Amino acid sequence: MRELLLEIWTSVRRNKLRTFLTGFSVAWGILMLVILLGSGNGLQNGVLANFDDYATNSIDLYGGRTSKPWMGYDKGRRIRMWNSDLEILKREFPEIDEIAANKWLDGKKATYGREFTQVWLRGSLPKVQQMEGVKLSAGRYINDEDVAQYRKVIVIDEPMRRVLFKGADPIGKQIKVGGLVFTIIGIEKGDAQRNNSSCTIPLTTGQLIYTANNPEINNTIITLRGIDTDEQMEDFEKRLLRRLAAEHHFAPDDKSAIWIDNTMEQYKNMMVVFGGINLFVWIIGLGTLLAGIVGVSNIMLVTVTERTAEFGIRKALGAKPSSIIRLILTESVMITAAFGYMGMVLGVAAMEGLNYLLEQSPTEQTGHGMNTVFLNPTIDLGIAVSATVVLIVAGLIAGYIPAYRAAQLKTIDALRYNK
Repeated sequence: MRELLLEIWTSVRRNKLRTFLTGFSVAWGILMLVILLGSGNGLQNGVLANFDDYATNSIDLYGGRTSKPWMGYDKGRRIRMWNSDLEILKREFPEIDEIAANKWLDGKKATYGREFTQVWLRGSLPKVQQMEGVKLSAGRYINDEDVAQYRKVIVIDEPMRRVLFKGADPIGKQIKVGGLVFTIIGIEKGDAQRNNSSCTIPLTTGQLIYTANNPEINNTIITLRGIDTDEQMEDFEKRLLRRLAAEHHFAPDDKSAIWIDNTMEQYKNMMVVFGGINLFVWIIGLGTLLAGIVGVSNIMLVTVTERTAEFGIRKALGAKPSSIIRLILTESVMITAAFGYMGMVLGVAAMEGLNYLLEQSPTEQTGHGMNTVFLNPTIDLGIAVSATVVLIVAGLIAGYIPAYRAAQLKTIDALRYNK
């Protein structure tokens, strides 16, 4: 093996510039492949971060407007959902695991001492935290006792804390929201650089105080269990729409009356899209790498031509064709692997550097990830192993034709070559 490596090194030293230019094309190809894969990974991570904490087996229901007349009602009628709909869903649909709801209460003025800010207020049920992936930096979220006892408690966010409390701990303190006093029980994580705030109170409290106990809700969130196929999901949505149609008096097939926002379907569609993106990236990357493979193959053909007489002498001394093939293939794989790994290291370093810059950005520092579209563009071990396999296969492909040509040389013809 030592003699084999020494021969390869001697051959490379004789043609430094040619070897470098050929190897550079391989390094560039694998560099582009790694950067493309890392970029695709970053885009996927960024988009899927929006689903990271949100329950992917959930469905959001919103009241809409009818698109057709029904039972004497004109089309265009507004359909509103009520607290009673939650009981119907819980009682009549065994596929539903958890239920939550929100009621938007418009903008309110919040004050603490001499400080004030405009906030968006909503009433929510406790399960909203789990289903929407709400994260807290301090305190707790709304619980069942808050809802049952109509407590005047509130969960504020980071912008509100920054404006009203100048970064101090607000837990347990009281603020005025819309002229009423609420006790702060938690702080929702968010982007402290935003100027607008949103805060959450118990749904029952919000309906009682701000809507004169009107039981209307703006959206219902449900999580499902036991639904594994598209057919089961389609059947569930049809039954759901029929039951709500009977309750609110609209056509059972009127999908405009109740908007069904299926997070599970969105997630599946997103994964299909990213599967196509990854396939496209591999095709482009491998196409770029193929140009480098062709260059290595050409240089090995030139090497075989230059060393034809040498191979003739080897055969005359008893060398087997397999030893010549091994020599050419080993040289091809070594050139491809050496320069390929250089390109891979540069690509990984570039992605790690980009990831470092992203982590130092204000968005990452504040922990607000819902608007992230590019996140952690580094490549994992599986991709590195795949790239390694690609390099080895590329070297074998690049060296096969020259090696086969060298092995087929007749001894007498090789000895007479360039004579």
